[in-house]
Amino acid sequence: MKITRFEDLEGWQGARDVVNRVYRTCGLEAFKKDYSLIDQVTRASVSSMANIAEGFSRKGNREFTQLLFVAKSSAAELQSHLYVALDQGYITQQQFDGLYSEIDRIQRQLSTFIEYLNCVSGPPRTRKLNEPDKLDKRDELNEPDKLDGPNKRNEPDKRT
Repeated sequence: MKITRFEDLEGWQGARDVVNRVYRTCGLEAFKKDYSLIDQVTRASVSSMANIAEGFSRKGNREFTQLLFVAKSSAAELQSHLYVALDQGYITQQQFDGLYSEIDRIQRQLSTFIEYLNCVSGPPRTRKLNEPDKLDKRDELNEPDKLDGPNKRNEPDKRT
């Protein structure tokens, strides 16, 4: 299957399912009055889903990879919040286990995808400092940077 939209990504689809489960879970009677935790849980779940979509729209694989790491971090944050919900009796062990394992599956998918993207474009840390960036297929399809000056790739300003 060719991936042409972020909606095609399995990780995004899974994150969307988790968001829907989180919102249903937060609607449970025991959970309803803890507005602070509901806010934290829903923000973390939505953040994970949104960062996958945002990363897909970025120019190159390095930015995409960075946002996939943010998505994974938000998923880990959500898992931590689920412990609070479990400890406070807002959710059952079965609800916790189901959501936790689904989030864990998504994190593994994102890790695999990050590894793939790093293989396609080469991880930045393996390049020598003076070696030019290697373009990947996604970069070749986009226009070159339109920024002028030495900082277009976060290089130090040598004009001073």
